[in-house]
Amino acid sequence: MAKSLEKGQSCFLLGPRQVGKTTLIQDLLKGRENFLAIPLQDPGLRLAYERDPGLLIRQVSASKKRMTVFIDEVQKVPDLLDAAQLLIDGKKATFALTGSSARKLRKSGINLLPGRVKSFHMDPLMWGELGWSKEQRCEELALTPTETHGRYSLEESLAFGSLPGIATMPDAQDRRDFLQAYANLYLEEEIRVEALTRNVGAFSRFLELAAQESGGSPNLSKLSMESGVSVPTVKEYFSILQETLVMERLDPYLKNARKRIVATPRYYFFDMGVRNALARLPLDAATAQSQKGILFEHAVVLEIIRRVRALRKDWRVCFWRTSGGAEVDCIVDMGERVIPIEIKSARKVRKADVMGLSHFLADYPKAAKQGYVITMGDLPERLAENIVAIPWTHF
Repeated sequence: MAKSLEKGQSCFLLGPRQVGKTTLIQDLLKGRENFLAIPLQDPGLRLAYERDPGLLIRQVSASKKRMTVFIDEVQKVPDLLDAAQLLIDGKKATFALTGSSARKLRKSGINLLPGRVKSFHMDPLMWGELGWSKEQRCEELALTPTETHGRYSLEESLAFGSLPGIATMPDAQDRRDFLQAYANLYLEEEIRVEALTRNVGAFSRFLELAAQESGGSPNLSKLSMESGVSVPTVKEYFSILQETLVMERLDPYLKNARKRIVATPRYYFFDMGVRNALARLPLDAATAQSQKGILFEHAVVLEIIRRVRALRKDWRVCFWRTSGGAEVDCIVDMGERVIPIEIKSARKVRKADVMGLSHFLADYPKAAKQGYVITMGDLPERLAENIVAIPWTHF
């Protein structure tokens, strides 16, 4: 993104709240002359541009030199994108835009600047940024470590997640307060203020239930009954979570299926701490221990999704499960080739523990040459000719 901005290319940075989008853009644009910042979190500024989006055009046009414009949380005044398009086409400004929700932009039918702006996605911290990565044995998903927060542990992240603000907090109570405030702010600002649904109470009940089931294929009828809304409304709620960047969706891998494949998607909340807070689970080490299997799988899936994005690859992250019960937690679909990955929180894993992975490799011999098992062990082990168990620190 830094290279794009240096070249005068406008950029759109999407990502959930509190992942550090504003800080990153401010650092990249520090010291620039002829610079205009528009933080739309400021109610006064937001109201001014809502009333008169053309104000931006007049402000930029008043400058004799090309201007750099930073609009933070642009979804709050989506009409500004039309003004931005006019100014980009006229070569009068370079834009750095951030947003934590694409939903309002899409719902409004607003121009998302295709072909004019380079898009990026920012996630919570990855393992290499937290100082956890050692030798990376899966070459396709390897990233250069850029340690920034070395005193935070995996066990802490299973309870509190990996938002940058969380990783730098030394006090557990401060982390709990931060996450509970995050959950409340999401409901208040993203859902209530933006009027994404009329029934905030029902959505809040659904949100808690969806967080508790995060990582699985949801039972829509059960969620409907327990949240008190219809099945179509439950589907709409899942759509809201995806489009406000709070939830990741994994679809089943269906290519050339020889067996009947379970086709219901799976959903993962974007951050472990936010998931635990929304599920109203105790935010402490006991939760990380009692739900270690679920949370470790969740953490590995999120790491895979984040790495694919960081590598800027057009790969799909899926899962595989047959009607007979054979299952692989994660399939990285690279097109002609795939990487099947099973996830086990145990320190020691045998080939018999990953029969789903063996079945997948047998069913897709041309696409899948090598399968991996991510464990909590210490050293890599070859379980079969085409299956390697690797510790999470070596992934």
